[in-house]
Amino acid sequence: MVKSFLFSLLLCCTLSFAQEVNIIPQPVKVVKNTGSFVINAQTSLVAANKEDNASAAFLNGYLSDYYGFVLPVVKKATKNYIKLTSLKNIQGLKGEGYSLKSDKNGVEITGNSAIGTFYGIQTLIQLLPAEKSSNLTIASVNVQDEPRFAYRGAMLDVGRHFFSVAFVKKYIDYLALHKLNYFHWHLTEDQGWRIEIKKYPKLTEIGSKRNGSIIGRYPGKGSDNTPEGGFYTQEEVKDIVKYASDRFITVIPEIEMPGHSSAAIAAYPELSCFPNEKTNLPANMISDKSKQEMANGRNKIVQETWGVHADIFVPTENTFKFLEDVLDEVIALFPSKYIHIGGDEAPKDAWKKSEFCQQMIKEKGLKDEHGLQSYFIQRIEKYVNGKGRTIIGWDEILEGGLAPNAIVMSWQGEAGGIAAAKENHQVIMTPGSHVYLDHSQTKNEKEVTIGGFLPLEKVYSYEPIPKELNEQQAKYVMGAQGNVWTEYMANPAKVEYMIFPRLSALSEVLWSPKDKKDWTQFQTKIETMKKRYTMWGANYFKEQ
Repeated sequence: MVKSFLFSLLLCCTLSFAQEVNIIPQPVKVVKNTGSFVINAQTSLVAANKEDNASAAFLNGYLSDYYGFVLPVVKKATKNYIKLTSLKNIQGLKGEGYSLKSDKNGVEITGNSAIGTFYGIQTLIQLLPAEKSSNLTIASVNVQDEPRFAYRGAMLDVGRHFFSVAFVKKYIDYLALHKLNYFHWHLTEDQGWRIEIKKYPKLTEIGSKRNGSIIGRYPGKGSDNTPEGGFYTQEEVKDIVKYASDRFITVIPEIEMPGHSSAAIAAYPELSCFPNEKTNLPANMISDKSKQEMANGRNKIVQETWGVHADIFVPTENTFKFLEDVLDEVIALFPSKYIHIGGDEAPKDAWKKSEFCQQMIKEKGLKDEHGLQSYFIQRIEKYVNGKGRTIIGWDEILEGGLAPNAIVMSWQGEAGGIAAAKENHQVIMTPGSHVYLDHSQTKNEKEVTIGGFLPLEKVYSYEPIPKELNEQQAKYVMGAQGNVWTEYMANPAKVEYMIFPRLSALSEVLWSPKDKKDWTQFQTKIETMKKRYTMWGANYFKEQ
């Protein structure tokens, strides 16, 4: 009698667990049915079409990493299977849409494309137990799903702190598991140039290294004497781009111009308006090694403090030739339609003081230094367009007049995005108020951060289409992006702490239909997701 009772209790608990359905981001439609299916090492993974091989490989990689087994990949099976099928068109679903059906016989994932099938795999993963097991019981469900926005992105700044190839790949996996499809890779900064350019070897020989870094939260505390450096070879870049492509993620490189260019100028001082003018910073803001180098005749250094620095590219023919050469090598490495050229926080003092720049303003009939920046960006845009690519720039590229085909990434609130959409320009919303994942997660944050306060609920509350846009203008909003600036993130664990669980909230903002968002329901789902973070070995923010 006792054994019978215990068996019934165990069966009840197993079925109850199997019926748990907590999917992030919330699908368009989920119907939970009775019954369940158990995935084990004997389950067949059916990938009849070659376009489904990437999805099959990703699933087997996940099963191997977190449950300790892989599935045999076959062409057909009649029971105990996970079947992947990519079709040309599923009625009622867009190109990235998919359907998932699980019952006692197995799981069928049908994608409108190979991309859709891959997203179906991510949903299947979230039906799996959030702890290690050799028998994976999942609920019987019907799912119909597709993304709300075409652009679902996350940025990682590797200029302030360099991160290994292994961690960049892990970051890409985090995006894939959340159905994000763009990785914005911030590769150049005042504090470090991180990509090999064969024609200009000093960019990495000199520009990828700095002799110290700011101490603490505020610049006034000065720079320490700890070197920081690193860069990605072109072969490593190709490897990362391929890794992302296998996860249906497009890598968008960012090469900053005309500001945030100190590292490049340290390598090639002739790119500055004043190549012979020494770096003008208080003594406590420069490391001992940099002081010695400057005493020995070096004028420019890779910056050791955060913020906006005065040096800026001088708009000479030599500079434009340099940037075109750099872009040629970058474009050859990245198949992305989009190339990000920065354009933000470009200080104008050097241009104001430069006789060359002032003469150029007169000769070109420009209004002022903002007009000169617009000329600079438009010239670069014309070159990039000539290579069949489109530029993205931060919203400062609106100053002085927007380049004809540019996409605006609106970070200073939403005003830039609204203005650009009203001018019929495509927009990616990324306001600091809601999607800057380097901001503090609590008012009593123990970790050092850049500042600001961005709790999980505020990320979840974000609506990427501003109310100021009418229906036609709203069509220019491609989507949104979370940004991870790394001034105070020197290691992977800190990056993970800052992005989780907020990246999960962002994924639902970008993927799920607006009317399917439910903060109360999300709070329940995120508790299961936190168990997955633990299973992944990822660090994450816990309520303090």
